[in-house]
Amino acid sequence: MAGQTMLFAAIAAAATLLVLGFVLRPFWRVRATRVPAVGLIAGLALAAILLYRLVGTPAALDPAARSAPRTLDAAIAQLEARLQADPSQLEGWMLLGQALAGAQQPAKAADAYARAAALAPDNPDVLVEAAGARALAAAGHRFDAQGIAWLEHALQEQPAHQRARWYRGIAKRQAGDAAGAADMWMPLLAQVDASAGAMLRQQIDAARADAGMPPLPAVA
Repeated sequence: MAGQTMLFAAIAAAATLLVLGFVLRPFWRVRATRVPAVGLIAGLALAAILLYRLVGTPAALDPAARSAPRTLDAAIAQLEARLQADPSQLEGWMLLGQALAGAQQPAKAADAYARAAALAPDNPDVLVEAAGARALAAAGHRFDAQGIAWLEHALQEQPAHQRARWYRGIAKRQAGDAAGAADMWMPLLAQVDASAGAMLRQQIDAARADAGMPPLPAVA
């Protein structure tokens, strides 16, 4: 029992790290020095979550009842086998995409998210994940026509979706539409806290400057 308790405590801690990363990710400034640490945290968290999903219940921790995967790669292999047997599992494709991203396999992750998007074409969260994964797998991390289409549809379904709006602004910046990016990001200022808002204002002002526009009025 003590070992099971410690395992599930570790799973809960790892899941918390993943949730925090998910919430904060849209406003991180991407730097090469952060990639190893982020990948390690995501990989550990995803391994714990996948192990829990695949093992199922505390009773299944009994080796006589089930052979649980011991690594992220093993968990991925088991999940892929399950999806091959039943490819209609939306949550399974989402988990596989997360796991493959944590395992530094962006192309395979993008494919998994694309399968999820095909199963849930009107789900903004799924579409945004698929678009983001597709961009990470692309040269220069650029959003292509398919990714932009997913983001546009996500915003049609949920105009206030923060990550869809953030990614769409990035896509506009990549396309040279700095003014459009600033306009896309402006509504986010009313949705985030002061700390995130300060970082977001910097991005908006940089885009406005590139478009020959004045910075936003100073906040009192």
